[in-house]
Amino acid sequence: MNFNTQNAKIASITEKTLIVGIDVGSETHFARAFDWRNYEYSKKPLAFSNNEAGFLTFKAWMEDIAEKNGKDAVIHGMEPTGHYWFALGKFLQYNGMKPVHVNPHHVKKSKEMDDNNPNKNDRKDPKTIASLVNEGRFFYPYIPTGIYAEIRSLSNLRFQAQEEITR
Repeated sequence: MNFNTQNAKIASITEKTLIVGIDVGSETHFARAFDWRNYEYSKKPLAFSNNEAGFLTFKAWMEDIAEKNGKDAVIHGMEPTGHYWFALGKFLQYNGMKPVHVNPHHVKKSKEMDDNNPNKNDRKDPKTIASLVNEGRFFYPYIPTGIYAEIRSLSNLRFQAQEEITR
């Protein structure tokens, strides 16, 4: 199945899918959980730290909601904010989960349509992100593993070394 079309992405979301919207921050992330009909399972946004302890708290929270509501699949949608999502993305990937990204511009425009006050609000953003995922407006990020991750690291080190030489 070709998962690059919006219809295929929408078709991949079923009644047994839990959609988790994550607003990525530098130190604290916020998450909310929804089903395919935008029914919210989380009573309030979960705030968790951008470290392993926070990620384990998030994983336990998410698995608890999925188990209580009979959900088999989980889609983790996030707004990629700078480099802050890398640690969470790698954690999810190493735990057998596949995160998806939504365009930050789409999040902003969707909030403007839904709200009279489109100002930044970490507690509202996860709902907007989950809604965009539910509409199939997401993409799969490439997170290299194994030798490909090492090649990317070496390439970055080379660029840094060239900048130092130029300075």
